[in-house]
Amino acid sequence: MASILEAWRERTARRRTWVEGKHLVKEARRILKRRGRDLSEDVVASIKSAADEVDEALRGTDPEQARRAISTLDERMEQNLSSVRKSTLREYSESIGVAIAIALVLRAFVVEAFQIPSGSMIPTLEVGDHIFVSKFAYGLGIPFTNVKILELKQPDRGDVIVFKYPIEPGTDYIKRVVGLPGDVVEVRQHEVFINGHAMPRERVAVPCHYSDSSHAGSGIEDHDCEEWVETLGEKRHATIQEPGRGHDFSRTVVPPGNVFVMGDNRDNSSDSRVWGTVQHDLIKGKALIIWWSRAPTEGWNLVNWFKSIRWERFFQIVR
Repeated sequence: MASILEAWRERTARRRTWVEGKHLVKEARRILKRRGRDLSEDVVASIKSAADEVDEALRGTDPEQARRAISTLDERMEQNLSSVRKSTLREYSESIGVAIAIALVLRAFVVEAFQIPSGSMIPTLEVGDHIFVSKFAYGLGIPFTNVKILELKQPDRGDVIVFKYPIEPGTDYIKRVVGLPGDVVEVRQHEVFINGHAMPRERVAVPCHYSDSSHAGSGIEDHDCEEWVETLGEKRHATIQEPGRGHDFSRTVVPPGNVFVMGDNRDNSSDSRVWGTVQHDLIKGKALIIWWSRAPTEGWNLVNWFKSIRWERFFQIVR
């Protein structure tokens, strides 16, 4: 056992030496490339020679020789290049800064994480689902504004979109696109009519029940329901409705540059039936995939927290 541990330590030390040597050689050659013209020929030659010796030692099998070569190169750099060498703090700061910048660019233009706060999209999305939203699906906009600088396509019927709530733009909502510009939308006894035609749907003959904890102060509420599969163009998706609930919605024409949106949880969704249509400029992106999901729990308990993770929902495509 001791020999195995010793061999592991030796491999780890060699690996650390190799990484340290490669990093130091890279730093030395980068400085010479950028600042070599400002240094004397003797200094440049000395640094190059020491860097080559490190490279050769790292290709060999003697770790002590490699450590001596690394030490020599580090000493020569400290003597001659100390004014231009980056400090460790500066290197870490720059690396972190680059990582943050890349993350901000991705979030602003490509993809953004979004947490489902309410049960309005059950059964497609549940409270506690975390999804990725494609901000490039419909075009490119200027971050923190509603200005679009590149428009790729328009939302389609059936798309699940994230958008700024028209009444309170600082809040994000997520719903499904039902009506496009110029469409006449109407709801009669739970049936959705588009341009006078009932949206095709089929009843799913299975028991339907769901829990919703999204209403503040109300705890976890249980609901009995009916599940239906609707067809919007070429897209099929599940919806639920509650017997005895639901209200008719009179015919309305979707204005140009707008979409009519509804939640898949038809009787527990505040959507275009309540506050009107959504302008294209307010759309942030299209829902792509669920990357994490955990059911809400009352109080804090580590065991219950782990039990509440919905493993089966991980990496589900949002349809």
